[in-house]
Amino acid sequence: MFVVVSRQVLIDSPFSTVICAPMYTAYDGLSSQVPVGIDEGLKQEAGIHCDGLVSLPKSMLTDYIGMLPPEKMRLLDKALQIALQLREE
Repeated sequence: MFVVVSRQVLIDSPFSTVICAPMYTAYDGLSSQVPVGIDEGLKQEAGIHCDGLVSLPKSMLTDYIGMLPPEKMRLLDKALQIALQLREE
């Protein structure tokens, strides 16, 4: 499973790929990971692993599972910032 982390303009564009963060059932508590689970539409607890970003063809992303609530989006933003060593604004 993957979480699309590309910006909406890229998702809506004719470009064929988007950037995604993988989700695994393992969650190690790293600052570059975000815990997710049943509240986000999953069948079990998992972690979004921002250190493993990949570019995937949009055509591979066919099954919509759920949406992250605002608090999880804030955690995802922070985890991406840490994984990519981006400076805080």
